[in-house]
Amino acid sequence: MADETLFQLLHTEVVAAAYGGGRGSGDEGQRTGLTVLEGMGFRVGQGLAERLPRGALVFREELDTIKFLCRDLWGAVFRKQTDNLRTNHQGTYILQDDNFPFLTQMAWGQQYLEEAPKFLAFTCGLLRGTLSALGIESSVTASVASLPVCKFQVVIQKA
Repeated sequence: MADETLFQLLHTEVVAAAYGGGRGSGDEGQRTGLTVLEGMGFRVGQGLAERLPRGALVFREELDTIKFLCRDLWGAVFRKQTDNLRTNHQGTYILQDDNFPFLTQMAWGQQYLEEAPKFLAFTCGLLRGTLSALGIESSVTASVASLPVCKFQVVIQKA
């Protein structure tokens, strides 16, 4: 319990630092903040994947890798699994979390919906970094229709 709270507080402070410190204002500052947060998440995702034993990272199919993200990675980082996984079987996957930890504190008002992308950029980078370390190039985007539910869309880049 304390670990989760500390992680959420640290994440909140990292978001505040990424958007503060004279990074510009308006859309330029927003893009810079998102890029910084996603870059941090990317490196953390690579580090997490590198710490896992090599035998645990041998997946026969792309879908097995995504299931690993939903169960094992999500469990290690957020202490729970994703709530839903959907795919079109053509390289696009939707990971849904109905109670995303970084958004639960904002869930009391829809006025915070426009602030949600700040709190999802790190996780997008985390997913992309983990996949990259596993040899899969991808793009990851996040969307929020209502708090605290969020969806992460993972699109695998075909070579």
